[in-house]
Amino acid sequence: MIDILVFVFESYGYPEACPEPEQLARKLSAAGFEQEDIDSALEWLSGLTRVSGEGSPSIARDNRSWRFYSSEEEARLSLECRGFLAFLANSGVLDPLSRERVLERAMALPGAEISLAKLKVIVLMVLWQQQQNVDSLVLEELLANDLMDEDPDASAFDPAELH
Repeated sequence: MIDILVFVFESYGYPEACPEPEQLARKLSAAGFEQEDIDSALEWLSGLTRVSGEGSPSIARDNRSWRFYSSEEEARLSLECRGFLAFLANSGVLDPLSRERVLERAMALPGAEISLAKLKVIVLMVLWQQQQNVDSLVLEELLANDLMDEDPDASAFDPAELH
């Protein structure tokens, strides 16, 4: 499913360019993705749209409060992931609301522990959804291909081959 999110990011420069879910599903299927992964990714993207839309909590962008993680978040997000989120927040890449959106979408992923590579894709997708300008060095870090280190099947996916 993470490969699909990367494909969507690389294929559509901004959220409005992304086709409706039915058409996107056909494009993803034509690109060779499995239907189960497509369904999971579309559901995840729908949740991203939902949490980015109206009804978001009101959190001041310059809020300097501490973020304490729930026991479930601590169980699923390694210290490395939590440290990376703190780094992004302290460097101004993520404001408190964006951080909460990243956490909500991370917890929506299936499975137990969320790797740093997957968390980076989630951050990338949240920033994409919000259409935020991202420093090129931060973008390079978020796009670093760490997925190959943790998932041998991920190496079979090369987005450049699909264009």
